[in-house]
Order: sequence, then structure tokens, then C-alpha cells
Amino acid sequence: MIGLKLCPFAESVYKTGRVRYRVSEHRSAAALLEDLRSELMFLNKQHAGACETTLLIHPWVLTDFIEFNDFLAICERQIVDLGLEGELQIASFHPQYRFAGTQPEDIENYTNRSPYPTLHVLREASIERALASVADPEEIYRRNIRTLGVLGHEGWQKLWRD
Repeated sequence: MIGLKLCPFAESVYKTGRVRYRVSEHRSAAALLEDLRSELMFLNKQHAGACETTLLIHPWVLTDFIEFNDFLAICERQIVDLGLEGELQIASFHPQYRFAGTQPEDIENYTNRSPYPTLHVLREASIERALASVADPEEIYRRNIRTLGVLGHEGWQKLWRD
């Protein structure tokens, strides 16, 4: 993500130590939802200068992408139920990530691929600030597709071996 500059905002947050990593050991979606709820409340209480974002990694549950994708609606409801709509949002990453209208191995899917299923909790204010600094936010997505297209599947696999 950082090395390929797929997210132009990630490097500074990472280098300043404001990314929280939480690994869920749970093996059910219901238990994972409790972990998510805890992380949402935790991040909301933290000052952005101390903790900007959370990666909730869950290697043992929702390993099937369709189930994971369906679970995202439940995650969004959790944000609403906690009164955090407009404050926090969730980005999703998965080893089998697939955008609608693509084939499983289309290179653009790899922009959201990760070693394990991951829920990325973000502050909406941070996203708005970051996007305000970019002339054409849609260009980020287009640039990512071009970057991965040049890298190709072989280059992607090499990154994981190295």
C-alpha cells in the first residue's frame, strides 16, 4: 500500500505511529462484530494525533469473500447504531477481494487485497482533509489501476515473495 503509493495518505499516518493494529482471534462473525464495536468506540474516543486509524485483522472468520462482503452491511449498521455515522467509516480488504463487474483475477482487485480479511476503520474528517488536498480524487483509483497494470500478476507475486 505504502511502497506502491496506492494510498497517498497512508505513509504519514504509518510513519508517525498513528495506526492501531488489532488481530481478532474470534472464529465467528458475531464475536468479530463485538471486536469491531470495541474498535469503533476506542477510535472515536482517541485524539487523531494519538491514533488516526485502526486495522482490525481477522484471519479466522469471514475468509470467504462473499460472506465478508455481506458482513460489511452489518458493520455499517453498527456505525449507525453507535451514533458514529459521519464520524467513522470502514474500508474493506480481503485476500479474494473483487470489485463488482470484475473477474476474480482482474488486476484492479488487487488494490484491496490483503493477506487476511481486514476491516479498516477510518475517521471521516481525516478522509475529507486528505481528499481536499488532491485536485482529482478519482485519479487515485485510476493511477492505482495503472500502477498494478504495469506491475502485473508476476510483479505482484514477487512483492509477496520479497
